[in-house]
Amino acid sequence: MFHLCREHNTRNPAIKLLFATGPSINTRLLVAVIASIALLVVEHRSQQLDFLRATLSFFIDPIKYLVDLPTVLVGQASDSISSYSTLKKDNERLREDQLIHQTQLLKFEALEKENIRLRALLENSFKLGEQVLIAELLSVNMAPYEHIVVVNKGTRFGVHPRQPVLDANGVVGQVFRALPLSSEIMLITDLNHAIPVQVNRNGLLTIAVGSGQINRLILPFLPSNADIRPGDLLITSGLGGTFPQGYPVAVVDEFTSQLNKPFANITATPKAKLDRNRELMIVWSNSTPVPLISKPSETEPADKAPPHE
Repeated sequence: MFHLCREHNTRNPAIKLLFATGPSINTRLLVAVIASIALLVVEHRSQQLDFLRATLSFFIDPIKYLVDLPTVLVGQASDSISSYSTLKKDNERLREDQLIHQTQLLKFEALEKENIRLRALLENSFKLGEQVLIAELLSVNMAPYEHIVVVNKGTRFGVHPRQPVLDANGVVGQVFRALPLSSEIMLITDLNHAIPVQVNRNGLLTIAVGSGQINRLILPFLPSNADIRPGDLLITSGLGGTFPQGYPVAVVDEFTSQLNKPFANITATPKAKLDRNRELMIVWSNSTPVPLISKPSETEPADKAPPHE
């Protein structure tokens, strides 16, 4: 029977191992501690383990990288999201700043152009030799063929009817109606306006009449053989007592003889920028001071402002 049990154990090594006993846990721990101490001593006193360490690093380092990979990926993703959010906010802020700066530039550009216009008016006021008052445009009459604008200077500033009005380029018109705080200006292109002019080249006198179009004057009283040609400059002649002599009015742009008619068809383009002005010059033909603040006394007539021709 003993022989059978022995044969049975030989044929079943798994059962033999199951009942086999090895070193205890304490023994194993002691062996591990002694081996560790021995390795530390060898490492400290010699470099024999460097090759082994280098070899093992080829297998251990990838494992460390794989272990750290999720943390690195999460950190990079977090940084990317944070950077994207920051960039988006910065982009929105820069767009707002750009819009604000563009609006400010538009305002500065308008102020620059206004400064240029005022400088031109100021320079031309010195060249005129008369006393002038700069008035700002308030409104425009949009009725067909009636070219009347309103400015912010009136009788309180000494403005009176029939007073000539200019811009930096030439004659604009004349005061049509003067009110205490504003005045109505009839442009030279109004159908009801006529201005005595002369050809600057030869002194030929005639009258320029408004056509109802903002960029055209008509010279209806010159014969077909008149000495006038396209490009001639028309200036005020001084006749009529409203406009002093020598102010630019228009440039002749067309001269057409009409068969069987006594007068030629002549048109001219105004020198003044009638549709672009924001400031105008109201002109006095003498050096009498303009009462800008003081009002006329009760003993003086209300229209005793700077005398006009």
